[in-house]
Amino acid sequence: MSHHHHHDDSLPLPDYDHLAVGELEHRIRALDAHALQDLVVHERGHGNRAAVLQLLGARLHQLGSGAQPTAGSSAPVGHSDTPHGSRVSPATSPEPRHAPPHGNPAQAGRPKANRG
Repeated sequence: MSHHHHHDDSLPLPDYDHLAVGELEHRIRALDAHALQDLVVHERGHGNRAAVLQLLGARLHQLGSGAQPTAGSSAPVGHSDTPHGSRVSPATSPEPRHAPPHGNPAQAGRPKANRG
């Protein structure tokens, strides 16, 4: 059954059709009004999910009222919420976020202290 048309390339979010509404809610914040309208048209012609159309419509309304897409210049520097999520992969990131701070004295000092 490989007759599934892949329109994914033309969409602002490549994996759009596989995203849950909750996922979409975060993803679409990085999109501008043009991208959102593309998604609305796509959704109407495909999934036509009321919750999704509502979400997209609400976001368009926010943008119309002066909200800004979150990705790009307004995003804080350490932000990994890029649409493709591949700007910093965990493997190449020099410092994992949940590493303990450098030179943790409790751990460094223990082996010497415990020698009787």
